[in-house]
Amino acid sequence: MRTYRTVLTPSALIAVVVCCLGLAGCKKETAGKPRIALVMKSLANEFFLTMENGARAHQKAHAADYDLIANGIKDELDISRQIDLVEQMIAQRVNAIVIAPADSKALVPVCKKAVAAGITVINIDNQFDAAVLADQQLKLPFVGPDNRKGARMVGDYLAGKLKAGDKVAILEGAPSAFNAIQRRLGFEDAMKAAGMKIVSSQSGFWETDKANQVAAAVITEHPDLKAFLCSNDSMALGVIAALRAANKLDRVLVVGYDNISAVQQLLKEGKMLATADQRADQLAVFGIEYALEIIRQKTTPADRETPVELITAETLARKP
Repeated sequence: MRTYRTVLTPSALIAVVVCCLGLAGCKKETAGKPRIALVMKSLANEFFLTMENGARAHQKAHAADYDLIANGIKDELDISRQIDLVEQMIAQRVNAIVIAPADSKALVPVCKKAVAAGITVINIDNQFDAAVLADQQLKLPFVGPDNRKGARMVGDYLAGKLKAGDKVAILEGAPSAFNAIQRRLGFEDAMKAAGMKIVSSQSGFWETDKANQVAAAVITEHPDLKAFLCSNDSMALGVIAALRAANKLDRVLVVGYDNISAVQQLLKEGKMLATADQRADQLAVFGIEYALEIIRQKTTPADRETPVELITAETLARKP
């Protein structure tokens, strides 16, 4: 009995390889629902935990439309871990990555790698550095609030409770974060316009304990301080603890940013003056919905501004 072997010519072999590659490439598009990866900052921060819960609730309500992979890092400065998470999502060949970067510069190269792999990347919450994006010849749509405008709104409200010449201090976020820079600028805009004296502007790196330490030193150095402007509510909690320890909680005003649930009772009790709500529960959802739109409709990505609302004891009283 004879055994026959099929011998492919070089041209036929190339045709088979191209066909197989084509099928492999189509697999990602036709395998079913898109897989969206949400990569956040510290889940120890209530803001990002609220973001995650909002995203999971949205996916549950739209389970037929997409699958969600949600991850965060242990603290605001764990940049290398966040880069690793993006690398993992590239390896898993997700369809889109919605990312709130811990660092506005350091995460750009790995996101460029994701785009090169055919993954849609949506930037939320903390905007990537424009100069670094330009240097990398990369354009990524930003879906999120105007942080400078939001901080200016909070600062203007505080200014209405002070008089020109009053001393104030700013607690900044991480220096490498674009939203931290923008919020500081917004606070400065408001204070300078109202004639306040900014006696200290230091980073609390978004965290309660670090902000507490900075605030305690500022209170000691400037006993006649009238207000703290905090770039997020986690730091505002640290400031309030420092003021309570110094028996100055009723003499120094505090404003924050994010409207986490932990500060809402403080607002109602008058221990905190105001904060800004940028809809933590919906911020990731805005990014996810835009990613799905781009994947399905092949739309050209562009920035989308999301709302920011001033929150005070009065606005909370009006809410159901």
